[in-house]
Amino acid sequence: MSDNIIPIEELRGKIDDIDKDIVRLFKQRMDVAAGVADYKRANGMPVHDPARERQLLSKISQMAGSEFSDYSKVLYSTILSLSKSYQRALLGVESDVYDKITKALNESEKMFPETARVACQGVEGAYSGIAAERLFSLPEITYCPSFDSVFDALDRGECEYGVLPLENSTAGSVVKIYDLMMHHNFNIVRSIRIKIDHCLLAKRETKLSDIKEIFSHEQAINQCSQFIKQHPEIKFTPVANTAVASKAVALSERTDVAALSSRHCAELYSLNNLASSIQDQGNNYTRFICISKNLEIYPGADKTTIMAATGDTPGALYQLLSLFFAHGINITKLESRPMPTRDFEYIFYLDLDVSIYSPKLKTVLSELERYSGEFRYLGSYTESVG
Repeated sequence: MSDNIIPIEELRGKIDDIDKDIVRLFKQRMDVAAGVADYKRANGMPVHDPARERQLLSKISQMAGSEFSDYSKVLYSTILSLSKSYQRALLGVESDVYDKITKALNESEKMFPETARVACQGVEGAYSGIAAERLFSLPEITYCPSFDSVFDALDRGECEYGVLPLENSTAGSVVKIYDLMMHHNFNIVRSIRIKIDHCLLAKRETKLSDIKEIFSHEQAINQCSQFIKQHPEIKFTPVANTAVASKAVALSERTDVAALSSRHCAELYSLNNLASSIQDQGNNYTRFICISKNLEIYPGADKTTIMAATGDTPGALYQLLSLFFAHGINITKLESRPMPTRDFEYIFYLDLDVSIYSPKLKTVLSELERYSGEFRYLGSYTESVG
């Protein structure tokens, strides 16, 4: 070892001493922040003072010098976020969203309903219908021609719940559902993951060598890319739903067509299963959400979904995400979609892994109400595997 290199034990000892000072000073700063909260309460001032925050970050950046300017901004942005959260907690700032949550917790039934009128996209045999039958013991299912019409069925009161695919473990998110979320007022009350097993279904007299065209949903086609590569001579045509594809093949007069669909559809539409499990990955799941016009929260809810927009400024997304990090809330999914009314601006959908009873969630939701001009709470729920 070179004589000029300080032993790591000595360096770590110095860091430990410095950390003691940092923690002591952080506690002192938070104590002073509590005094600031008292002053703001007495004078009717808001917790968030953007001008003061910009001034402070600029000063800190200058003090840190060019080498550490960016690092200091990140550090103090987090400290300021924690300071605001602490002040709001001391002031008991109310949250309109959490008031609705509390009301829903008090008014929702203690058990998820066993039977209900449920809207699903597609026709009999659709995976959405299978998901509905796993969520409800005795669902009265209404099949709708499109995802839009599922939302419309709830808006008109024709159904109490809707079941929609949100994402697949192989093909990713169903972006159409995320886009529709911006236009409809609804709440997520449950979710379920369903094992997806795609089969090649055709008429009894049709052989694999006869097939010239295969119908299925776009996502199902994407999930079977290896099979597609093996059969470049076959045309793959997207349709609204895997069950719709099976029904179309069954009703067609052609004997050179097939469908990528479920094993259940083979029996339902009297089709022959030419090949099973032709998806790229055996561990292929689709996540379905159950939505309702009413905010319903059932015991044990440990997942929450929200949507929030950030400003088009440097660090805006970081500030949003750091709020969850600061409070120890895990983000299990982050999806961005363009806002239809604003060019090059995005809204973010976040799935949070946190109990509805956690005080951390209340703090974060109250922060988001004030942080984001475009913020919606979409529900808290449990997720099962069917």
